[in-house]
Amino acid sequence: MDLNLRGKVALVTGGARGLGRAISLGLAAEGAAVAVNYHTRRDAAENVVAEVRGRLAGLAVAVGGDVSNADAAERLAADTEAALGPMDILINNAGIWPTACVKDMTEQQWDQTIDTNLKGPFLMCRAAIRRWVAAGRKGRIVNIASQAAFHGSTTGHAHYAASKAGLITFTKSLAREVAPHGIAANAVAPGFMQTDMAAQALAERGPEYLRRIPLGRFADPREVADVVVFLASDRAGYVTGATFDVSGGMLMH
Repeated sequence: MDLNLRGKVALVTGGARGLGRAISLGLAAEGAAVAVNYHTRRDAAENVVAEVRGRLAGLAVAVGGDVSNADAAERLAADTEAALGPMDILINNAGIWPTACVKDMTEQQWDQTIDTNLKGPFLMCRAAIRRWVAAGRKGRIVNIASQAAFHGSTTGHAHYAASKAGLITFTKSLAREVAPHGIAANAVAPGFMQTDMAAQALAERGPEYLRRIPLGRFADPREVADVVVFLASDRAGYVTGATFDVSGGMLMH
């Protein structure tokens, strides 16, 4: 199936590693030009860009910036468009997963998690939507949530679960607001994936987590990225305000 992404311009926040890397490569494989956002790991972002340009013969650039900062969010959108042309797709993937039980959690830990995982997508969505509405352009947004938004956490990730639950409700509200402008917003709720961010947790508690997954295995990030890429395409043109579960059956509703 041709997803009709050739010539589209996409910005992937946190696009250098893990799921973000898989999404960046997945979009590029379908012909989209990709801005790979990074905050601290420019080397990782440049590696993704090199792979897009080399193996996939595609167009990509690395764009640095902290999505939780309003000025930086605006610059990310501006830098993407300056390098690649008008943006068509925004993937809000940047996120953190720190560990702290509520009784031990500092206010700083709470704020940093909410700022990155929830405020960041808000700022990036605002930057993109302002551009699209002003130019009379359509656009597609995919926000990366988590099964934790529905299940909560028993392992010291209450702040993460809260941020992702907020992101899902934000996505629904946003979809209602921007639908008249031809802009779609959806979310994807992955389960456990084999990524650097989850590596330590899976090493320490892998069997416990595995028992929760009906399919009996952890996801390869590419399996989640495939769903994200579909939602970023015109093939999902009649889908907005939805949350897609990609959790191996861990989440069913």
